Order: sequence, then structure tokens, then C-alpha cells
Amino acid sequence: MATISKLTDHTGYWMRMVSNAVSQEFARKVSGEDVTVAEWSFMRALYDSEPMAPSALAEKMGMTKGAISKLAERLVAKGLVVREESQKDKRAHKLSMTTEGRAKIPALAALADENDAEFFDLLTKEEHEALDRILKALAERCEIKAIPVD
Repeated sequence: MATISKLTDHTGYWMRMVSNAVSQEFARKVSGEDVTVAEWSFMRALYDSEPMAPSALAEKMGMTKGAISKLAERLVAKGLVVREESQKDKRAHKLSMTTEGRAKIPALAALADENDAEFFDLLTKEEHEALDRILKALAERCEIKAIPVD
């Protein structure tokens, strides 16, 4: 009879356990700023860019156009993102941050930094660097490019 592995025998189990804890705590923190983790990811991806077509942002984030459209709708309603119509093609538009949206980025980035520190400063510098190196290698080798949003 074959031995059946335990949940805790799998690296993925431990990765998911830590990832869930880190993500849930970050979601709690950013909710105080009236944004979700997905909205923060969207805003941060747009922050360093010129106004961008939703399709280009979808590609940059590894998301569907529909998901980007839904996030854009929410952020436009919150006054954090604006749609700019193309002068050449009224059907086309670009997304950009509003002044209010841009002003939120430093505080949200500080929350992300704080959240990372709460979990990963428990590691030695060498452990943290090794963990980052291994996770980045796995993402690259498995061709994982989508920005995590939940």
C-alpha cells in the first residue's frame, strides 16, 4: 500500500500558509486607506507610467482586460484614477492617476514595507536574501508573470 503524504509534507503548503498570512495582514492594513490589495497593485503599476491604455496595463500586470476594467471602474469611482479619452479615437482611452491617487501611493507603499518587515525581518539577512532569490528563480523558471492581486 502506498504511503499518502501529509499536507505538511509539501513545500506548497508552507508557501501558501505564509503567503496567506502576509496577504491577509496587508489587506487589513490597506483597507484602512479604503483600497483593496488589487486596487493597490493596479495603482502601483500605473504610478510609474505615462497614461496607459487598459489593454497595456492588463498586459503589464498579467491580468485580463475585463479584470482591469473592473478595477479601473472602482478606482475612477473613488477618484484615484481618471480615464482620458483619445483625441483621435473617441472609443479609445488611457488611464492615469489623479492627484489624490498619486498622493496615496507613498502611504500605501509604506504599509507594504511595514507588512514585509513584520514577517520577513524575523529572518536573518542571509535567509531573507536566499528566500527572495529562490522565489524569484521559481517565478522565472515557471514563467509566472502575473502580478499577485489577492
